[in-house]
Amino acid sequence: MSRDHGHGHAHPVNFDPADPGHDPHHPADHVHRAVRLGIGGPVGSGKTALTAALCRALGDELELAVVTNDIYTTEDADFLRAAGVLDTDRIEAVQTGACPHTAIRDDITANLDAVELLEHRFPRLRLVIIESGGDNLTAVFSRGLVDRQIFVVDVAGGDKVPRKGGPGVTTADLLVINKTDLAPLVGADLGVMAADAHRVRGGLPVISQSLVETPGAPAVADWVRAQLRTLATVG
Repeated sequence: MSRDHGHGHAHPVNFDPADPGHDPHHPADHVHRAVRLGIGGPVGSGKTALTAALCRALGDELELAVVTNDIYTTEDADFLRAAGVLDTDRIEAVQTGACPHTAIRDDITANLDAVELLEHRFPRLRLVIIESGGDNLTAVFSRGLVDRQIFVVDVAGGDKVPRKGGPGVTTADLLVINKTDLAPLVGADLGVMAADAHRVRGGLPVISQSLVETPGAPAVADWVRAQLRTLATVG
């Protein structure tokens, strides 16, 4: 299992392991490494709802787990546990103690620790979804933490959001325009949003969706399946 972080420094973040006595740095009994999928986006864009939808869509067909990130709470992890989308011991929470991008991009140690704990707990784990806390359009995951990343924006932010760009919008492996059912209520033009998104992303994929209309996020789930096949081939 690859590790690209050192341990000669204090960790600025904490996570809430279900096995407090477990040492995630003890040599693994297996060499399996799960695929790591990051989901980021602004506050309220629907990251946790998408994570829950993917857990429901994929949980019966492959071994998966989730790591959530919140600044001072475990609220997103608690929501997923209460919703019953996975067994509770498949969900770990990182408390970043600072802006969420610090733990997904700047010092990824605590997230790596949480992922490795889950890999030890579930040796057949195939996918770990790492959900960022809500941040701005510049918040992207370190490629040392995730293999693929999804950035989520929502229609309620207005149809100007995609053309504003930012690394999250322009460079994520997949951009999701979420809550399309709200477009008539907020006066957003879905055609403009999609056109601007495709223009600034230079050919990278864009999916527009409403979890009210398609609760299982089928298009995103299919995209995740395709990434798993691709990564299994190159691995």
